[in-house]
Amino acid sequence: MNTATHPITIIGAGIVGLCVAYSLRKEGFAVQVIDPEDPGSQCSFGNAGAISTGSVAPLAMPGVLKNAAKMLLEADSPLYVPPHYWLRAAPWLQRFVASATPQRVEEIASALTDLFAGALDNHRALAREIGCPQRVVQTGQLHLYRNAAALEKDAGSWRLRERHGVRCERLDAAAIRALEPAVSSDYTVAMFMPEQGAVTHPFAYAQAIAEAARQRGVVFVRDRVQGLSREAGGWRVQGAQRGYQASQVVLAAGAWSAPLLRPLGLRVPLESQRGYHLHLSSPNLSIGRPIVFADRKVFAAPMEHGLRISGTVEFGGLKMPPTPRRAAALGDAAVKGLPGLELDAPSMWMGHRPCLPDSLPVLGPVRTHPGLWCAFGHGHLGVTGSVNTGRWIADAAAGRMASERFAPFAVERF
Repeated sequence: MNTATHPITIIGAGIVGLCVAYSLRKEGFAVQVIDPEDPGSQCSFGNAGAISTGSVAPLAMPGVLKNAAKMLLEADSPLYVPPHYWLRAAPWLQRFVASATPQRVEEIASALTDLFAGALDNHRALAREIGCPQRVVQTGQLHLYRNAAALEKDAGSWRLRERHGVRCERLDAAAIRALEPAVSSDYTVAMFMPEQGAVTHPFAYAQAIAEAARQRGVVFVRDRVQGLSREAGGWRVQGAQRGYQASQVVLAAGAWSAPLLRPLGLRVPLESQRGYHLHLSSPNLSIGRPIVFADRKVFAAPMEHGLRISGTVEFGGLKMPPTPRRAAALGDAAVKGLPGLELDAPSMWMGHRPCLPDSLPVLGPVRTHPGLWCAFGHGHLGVTGSVNTGRWIADAAAGRMASERFAPFAVERF
């Protein structure tokens, strides 16, 4: 099946799928994108916009079970599994704990370092190409701790980052206040990563990528994909409205990806780590960069229009309704960290972060199903990993990158 008559079909129009579509089209491939929603309107709409190339430490670090067990049981903790979801989450959590060995952590960090290399510069180049260079900025990222003892609990993660080339600076209370005067004096020590970046309007950025792709000839289709099957020389993508023929398929449907692989004999332990945000259009203060309140696992990020407070991890699948109290708790935590913050009439959002237990996405060609590619599971780092994911898949499809580069991310690892 030739791409001249049957395009490469991308399932999913989030930031990852859009970057893949844009990169493939630049290589000259015919491309169509299928998604039931508008481009960038799901997890890519409400994220914190961070380009965290230094986030190479997996969520599961040695000792994670001891540190996380109590939080899992508390409804207001930063990490929560509702009782009705325990049985469903148990296999994922088992794999999560199993991936926290020192050797595996080093392997994961090396893979993420490779995937994120140059991501900020590549996002800047993309933003220039699509006409919104002002939306990608390098401001650094500030992680705040109440005291040295609290920082010491995360020392392993910071040492891991430094071993993998991430520039980190330790700041005292005076340096924190010089950088961010609005921060509470309760925070007396911090780690600053000056080479990190941010997208100042994630939804507008995703829309700009979609529009640039459309202008280059990418076709966008509103439909919900329900199945995939091999045909002679290609693939059939079955939507709710009709079927589509494709020369190749890239599965980039985020948290909705795993069910489409099961009928093909591929079982992927993908979970939605449901994240929340409060967006404040008039916060009554300003900060210069994304700030992480490490004790509360809360992220505050300046946006083009206001301030976004995000965070928490909640299991519960794709169908459970949002939990408003978790969003409200973000506001309470943010006010304690930024005492002058005004919480008047915030907007609330919940989205589905597609997470694998080893903190690595599923990327690259599926060996047992020629013409099928995966590009999902970027977890909390979808913006960060999106631009290089697009470039890698386009390079591989054009024959410029060996499939071995994808080995740490292969679906077959499960």
